[in-house]
Amino acid sequence: MEISALTRSVVKRNHAVISPDGYINSNVPGWTGCTVNVIINEQMGARLCQTLITLQAEGQLVGTTQASQIFFYVVAGQVQVSVGGEQKTLTTGQFVYVPIGQEYRFDSPAVGTQLLTFHKVYELLAGHDVPGVLFGEKDDSKAPIYMNDEALRIQELLPNQLGFDMAVNIFTYGIGGHLPMVETHIMEHGLLYLQGQAIYMLDQQWYPVKQGDSIWMAPYCQQWATAMGKENSVYIYYKNVNRFPTVV
Repeated sequence: MEISALTRSVVKRNHAVISPDGYINSNVPGWTGCTVNVIINEQMGARLCQTLITLQAEGQLVGTTQASQIFFYVVAGQVQVSVGGEQKTLTTGQFVYVPIGQEYRFDSPAVGTQLLTFHKVYELLAGHDVPGVLFGEKDDSKAPIYMNDEALRIQELLPNQLGFDMAVNIFTYGIGGHLPMVETHIMEHGLLYLQGQAIYMLDQQWYPVKQGDSIWMAPYCQQWATAMGKENSVYIYYKNVNRFPTVV
């Protein structure tokens, strides 16, 4: 018999590790025939929202982006998408970026299809247009070596252009791969582990993590990670970019 009071989930002032064993479903207007788990949002001090959606046969996501842009990534399964006048079938590893002011519709899913979302309030930048709808996919051939270490590879899923104020990347750690330094920076992160296991250091605390776990890191939360086990450790992550670091 398992002890129900045990969990690997931890929520701190400047970071959190959220494992699936503690999920409680939420209701989101326009998102029906699905379970929605809000993993990260402003209630915990974050400036992003991260959700995980599991679709049933009749599941639909219908809405219009307003102040926030949304990045949708297919963790598993298949779903039909209509956005920006385009209709596509998205499968595992594919995504669509939906900018502000766009209607979107997801329907006809395979049962159990899971979607990851990252939401961020869009910050206009003078002289630069709001980005358009963008479709893409995970592609290891587009993941160059990171910091001259063959065990580390990063694929940038969104263009590195000033019109974008958020980045979404996929970071792959080969066996034995680890960050070359303890990072301390202004960017905030939300992430989901897609594959494998790792040890993550957050604000001098050490956490075992694995596929299905999510992590939130506030600005200046110190961070370091190393792959663990006999397969690659892979996560998809958000960060805020390309805007002035202060409102003063």
